[in-house]
Amino acid sequence: MTLDQLQTFLWVARLGGVRRAAEQMHISQPAVTARLQALEDTLRVKLFERTARGVTLTREGELLRGYAEKMVFVQQEIRQRVSDPTGIEGLFRVGASETIAETWLPRFLERLSQDYPRLSLELTVDISVNLRDALLARQLDLALLMGPVSAYSVNNIALPSFDLGWFRAANRPDPDFLTTPVISYARNTRPYRELVEELGLRHGPGVRVFSCASLSASIRMIAAGIGVGVIPRALAQDGVAAGRLAPFDPGWRPAPLEFTASWMAEPRNPLAEQAAQLALGIAGSH
Repeated sequence: MTLDQLQTFLWVARLGGVRRAAEQMHISQPAVTARLQALEDTLRVKLFERTARGVTLTREGELLRGYAEKMVFVQQEIRQRVSDPTGIEGLFRVGASETIAETWLPRFLERLSQDYPRLSLELTVDISVNLRDALLARQLDLALLMGPVSAYSVNNIALPSFDLGWFRAANRPDPDFLTTPVISYARNTRPYRELVEELGLRHGPGVRVFSCASLSASIRMIAAGIGVGVIPRALAQDGVAAGRLAPFDPGWRPAPLEFTASWMAEPRNPLAEQAAQLALGIAGSH
């Protein structure tokens, strides 16, 4: 019985299938099956019941799972507390919202690369709802997104928020919301929903809202005079300084954007925990 066999057993148990475990571990399905078979041969018990929808644990499999979780946890503790972090290698997958990507993410990635020089990084920039889904599907190791992710299987660390402000093109007057479009976040996001609801309450159903999944494109649209919009103040500074954007006050503004560093609680991932703390430090000093 080896740790590789136990880790493979745990992934199959958690994900409910050999194919999904193989994808998560970046090994072939025959390799996963061979490890499971070797483990069952060593213990002389059947660990899984195969069904049309995947696999489920037998009574002996449920018993082994508790022991395997403890053994893998001890291995991770040893790596975290004893080993040299500069020797940690492999692929670490980070997902980030565009708001973070346009502000402190480069500094975070730079520090992460410095602290773990043998680590390979894979970056995904997307809207938070997609990052959440990717995290829950275990396609990301760490997600920096509008959170928290309210799933029992996810750990969240609150990150500094982003204050929002209203901006228009610098060469345009303050707008009439009934004639000027409002450029907003993507349609399937919380900021979009909250903005549309508030605009409806304050100005009626006649307000036109242009949704855009790209924050940088939204800023360019506002600067071009296509519409006005609510954007993070930190991202509007350069446009204001360059004379392309101007703030205005319609008497209200949406609540700040709240972000978290989020990662899967099981199996424990010390690198994700350390990276989340690093993100908190970098964001706080931005």
